[in-house]
Amino acid sequence: MEYRVTKSELEILNVLWKAGEPLSRADILEKSTGKTWKDNSIHIFLNGMLKKGIIHEAGFKRSGKVWGRLYEPAITIEEYYADQFADGISPDPIKLLQILINSPNLDAKKIDKLLSTLEQVQRDTTK
Repeated sequence: MEYRVTKSELEILNVLWKAGEPLSRADILEKSTGKTWKDNSIHIFLNGMLKKGIIHEAGFKRSGKVWGRLYEPAITIEEYYADQFADGISPDPIKLLQILINSPNLDAKKIDKLLSTLEQVQRDTTK
């Protein structure tokens, strides 16, 4: 699937991915540090993102006397970035892997998973 998002929509997606749980409009505004858009524009962005299918409604939350919709990503961060790489760009997989390996988030468990995935790919391609 092709994900076309604006810079502002990507900022909102990043907030939702980091939160790891559905957020209300007010929650998104509160957690959006360094945003490049005005608070009043959030309804336009959220409605556009709903139409594109990159977020979806995830229930309702009471805020004071009113109920507000909750939003969560319909795509994972990995799906989004994999789509960006597949969009007419052919990055060198070895260089990409080297960058990922140098990530501070890589621990022994993730290295084991990465190795087993690479071994499975190798077995599948030699069949």
